[in-house]
Amino acid sequence: MNFQHPFPAVRTAFILCCLVMPSHAGAQEHFNPNGNQASDFTAQLQQQLRAALPFEDERDFAESQQGFIAAPDYRQITAANGRVVWDMTRYDFLLTGDSYDSIHPSLQRQATLNMNYGLYEVVTDFIYQVRGFDLANMTLVKGETGWIIFDVLLTEQTANAALSLANEQLGELPVKAVVYSHSHVDHFGGVRGIVSEADVAAGNVQIIAPQGFMAEAISENVYAGNAMSRRAGLQYGRNIPSSPFGQVDSAIGKGLAAGTTGLIAPTLVIEEDFEEHIIDGITMVFQNTPGTEAPAEMNTWFPEQKVFWAAENITATVHNVYTLRGALVRDALSWSKQINEALYRYGREAEVLVSSHNWPRWGNERIQEVMRAQRDAYANLNNQTLFLANQGVTINEIHNEYVVPESLQQQWNVRQYHGSEFHNARAVLNRYLGYWDGNPATLAPLSPSDSAPLYVEMMGGSASIIAKAEELYATGGYRLAMEILNKLVYAEPSNQEAKNALADVFEQLGYQYESASMRNVFLAAGQELRNGMQTIAAPRGTSPSMARAMTTSQWWDAVATRVDSSLADGNDYVVNFITPDTGQTFVIEMSSGTLSNIEGFLAEDPHATITIDRAELNTVIMGQATLAEQLQNGIGSVEGDASVLLALAAVLTVFNPGFEVLPGTLP
Repeated sequence: MNFQHPFPAVRTAFILCCLVMPSHAGAQEHFNPNGNQASDFTAQLQQQLRAALPFEDERDFAESQQGFIAAPDYRQITAANGRVVWDMTRYDFLLTGDSYDSIHPSLQRQATLNMNYGLYEVVTDFIYQVRGFDLANMTLVKGETGWIIFDVLLTEQTANAALSLANEQLGELPVKAVVYSHSHVDHFGGVRGIVSEADVAAGNVQIIAPQGFMAEAISENVYAGNAMSRRAGLQYGRNIPSSPFGQVDSAIGKGLAAGTTGLIAPTLVIEEDFEEHIIDGITMVFQNTPGTEAPAEMNTWFPEQKVFWAAENITATVHNVYTLRGALVRDALSWSKQINEALYRYGREAEVLVSSHNWPRWGNERIQEVMRAQRDAYANLNNQTLFLANQGVTINEIHNEYVVPESLQQQWNVRQYHGSEFHNARAVLNRYLGYWDGNPATLAPLSPSDSAPLYVEMMGGSASIIAKAEELYATGGYRLAMEILNKLVYAEPSNQEAKNALADVFEQLGYQYESASMRNVFLAAGQELRNGMQTIAAPRGTSPSMARAMTTSQWWDAVATRVDSSLADGNDYVVNFITPDTGQTFVIEMSSGTLSNIEGFLAEDPHATITIDRAELNTVIMGQATLAEQLQNGIGSVEGDASVLLALAAVLTVFNPGFEVLPGTLP
């Protein structure tokens, strides 16, 4: 096999540029059409970081390239209609060896490491990975008769391309089992690109997942799905170009593929804290780790090969305790304890550590070093946030007070590429004490658009604010400038001069942040302030396989989030809802402007009874028809007062996927 890496000079060029190249290196080759170059203050900060960070530690570069077998002769992955769903060429600027003052040097290092693209051997004739085909990696374990695949990427197109590359290079094998390490869609969404539901139903392929997987896989993105999608666009920089002045990385991979997602339900759910199974002749011990990086997640230990699969609990970064796209706050202490459990059970004898993102580590000393650093990072975040909170530091101060210990700052694997000490520290405090800081003035505050005009008036009007902001900008006081310009933009959403000034400030802060998430949010917001929000297409709708996976109760819960209570209040009714093909019954109540449902009951005197097969309801869940349309077309039946369906339809809101985040940015 050919183990020559496709980009052999990347490591040397990057280390040299960080250590010896002058400020603004490479800046002349890249023009930023939407904004500015890095300011002198930003450039000076980046130069100080190049001198202070441990760039002499090159182990990640060697490990990320170890075992390279081959890359395909294409660097874009397309859908059947020719649409590009994945494009590595957009990041070629990272392969030049230039150093960019518009990128935090530590983040540029991580972004360069994430340029790995192709098939890699992790353990000889046993474990392989395809990296750089999506946000996550596909990990292939060779069983006695076929592949056991850990995590199947985000989309069917990228998953199919990854498996095809492995089969082309290693010899074609059937897929015998798929392991979903956890409930985030970038780890299960591509499953239909490598196996069929028919093969799973026939028992030819086993699907293995942690306890709680199905409930969490559906619920996390359903109830607040519209808002989460809008915010994810900011976090991942979906609408900003990839360049030294734009989106450069997503910390645990380059970005999100744009293909088709699906889901096939598990056939084996790991219920116990630790369970041993033999899958296609391979002994595996699954460790459930609920409440860590995902509500449902599990590690896996291969005792015969001394390989520890860390899922997404251990990656090459400190992760999000609170993710900016929006999700339940994660438990940093539990996360730390689960890593410690794995360290003492498996890490002390492991010879290979492999994860669902970034790259593996080899050798027990190195593995223990990484596992201890990750354990300590989450524990310190939890403990020191509480240490400060118990001395009166509030949620509005904690991100300016919490400091990562210097010994952790000098270890690359716990730098703040995905999470950051800023939003993670606030998340920990919020988990224990909530959003209120104890000051009555902040308990029920005015909305920004209501309070901002008074601030602007008291500061002497827009001209005074802009003049002061320009003075602050010129001296590097970007966060102070942001504070006053934000008030002005809320008070005067049509003031383009103010929006441009705030965009300039956001841009410099984005250049300075090590966290890819924070960088993307600031740069994306700056682009929207300057140019207006891009038109955001309506959601693609729920895929057939995701619709089948959603429970009927979950669907009714999602419908309930669309009820406008101000319209529904005072019009109460009760509906019995029956799905004969599944034998389920539900009572649906509209009461006090609120829609609720409960399974397993029937009301004695309902206003209406709706009967429809669950298989036919999937069309409604996918957004291809309304319930009323299905019934009008003779699919299902209604007994009693059918007008309740019209009453329900009249109070449901269709969410706008492109709602305004910053004032004055609607197209």
